[in-house]
Amino acid sequence: MIWALHGAVGMAADWRYFADTMPAHHRGVRRLDLWRFLDCCPMSLDQCGRALAEEIKRVDPEPTLLGYSMGGRLALHAMLNQPGLWKSAIIVSAHPGLTQEAERVARREKDAEWSALALKGDWSDFLSKWNDQDILGGSGEMPDRLQLKDRRVSVARSFVDWSLGTQADLTAEFAKITCPTLWLTGERDVKFGALGEQVAPLLASGRHQVIADCGHRIPWEQPKAFQQACLEFLGNALET
Repeated sequence: MIWALHGAVGMAADWRYFADTMPAHHRGVRRLDLWRFLDCCPMSLDQCGRALAEEIKRVDPEPTLLGYSMGGRLALHAMLNQPGLWKSAIIVSAHPGLTQEAERVARREKDAEWSALALKGDWSDFLSKWNDQDILGGSGEMPDRLQLKDRRVSVARSFVDWSLGTQADLTAEFAKITCPTLWLTGERDVKFGALGEQVAPLLASGRHQVIADCGHRIPWEQPKAFQQACLEFLGNALET
């Protein structure tokens, strides 16, 4: 089964088209609601990675992880928590971790601002400012985020608990991940493309692929090309 993890200010419903159009022989797609991990109390990236791995292990002996952006970072933590569990993984537009403490401090400060706006600001204004970021240009069709307002406490908490500024640079541990891993970035997402090119070879069985004519939100900007890349990769992974 494919376990799909949404991004920041995202929802399980983001993966509906992908799940509905995948061939049946790929055993289905489980679209996870990540906000439930933060509904009751704080939870670090490491703790969430452990919880994800334990939850999936109970019901799926050969899972495939699919994580986009923030979900990709959580997927990496789950993979490192139990490296031998995973059949394969697809990491989309994710960051392996900042290398400089000054960068992490700056990111935590910026994410604290996003957290405050998500928690106490006008929700429509928050969504508008979030989507106006240059990196999210050309977003494609995505579910209406207005319905996420009821989860705003957990969304706000994610900017603190799961901030890139709280994440260690994971690349030193990448050799522990032995499953076939596809690292996808968009052609117009230059920053994350360079990261993918740099870090995918550090994985024991990693490959970086660039999807043409899209930016950060690959699965929604180019849904057919994204699905085709996943199908080709999964077909190869099942043969290993």
